Amino acid sequence: MTTTADMWFDPRCPWAWNASRWLLEVEQVRDVRVRFHVMSLSVLNQGRDGLEEWYREWLEPGMGPVRVAVAAAQKFGPEVLRDLYTALGNRIHHERAPIGRELYVAALTEVGLPVELADAADSTDHDEALLASHHAGLEPVGEDLGTPTIHVTGPDGRVNAFFGPVVAPIPRGAAAGRLWDGVLLVSGTDGFFELKRARTRRPIER
Repeated sequence: MTTTADMWFDPRCPWAWNASRWLLEVEQVRDVRVRFHVMSLSVLNQGRDGLEEWYREWLEPGMGPVRVAVAAAQKFGPEVLRDLYTALGNRIHHERAPIGRELYVAALTEVGLPVELADAADSTDHDEALLASHHAGLEPVGEDLGTPTIHVTGPDGRVNAFFGPVVAPIPRGAAAGRLWDGVLLVSGTDGFFELKRARTRRPIER
């Protein structure tokens, strides 16, 4: 009986990218089906005081990729996000492509979606849907958290929602399955809230 893992991502977040690639590995070694949903770090940090200047600058173009992804899901169904996220993510995290229309058009073209969806980057037409998706992902885990956020629905219908894992490098094969088992064990423990240590690696190496 298949377990469903719903993941909320911002296309630009490198830690979410790692978690998403890990989940795709998990699909190969566990009876798990991954579904992708959109949230926004720009929305999450809107109006927050104390953000470091570099992070504030990094957030500035953040609504573009998110809006394009939401527009695609609205028009063609959420299933398109799996391949579109991969197309966007490879360009953003590995090719280091600049955020902008050229990136959106290339990603949309790769997955066979209309390039006109790139227009959504500069439009507020889909922001209501974005906010609904954003809050649906974060409310069960806490709005002060972000991405990766994952909701796991077991065969019995019970939902286990959590932030993370924050991991680098991406676990592959059997290692991906072991991490999955451990994450479910600790996150499914009543009253368990946090397990953390300082990051000593960059999320994605060139």
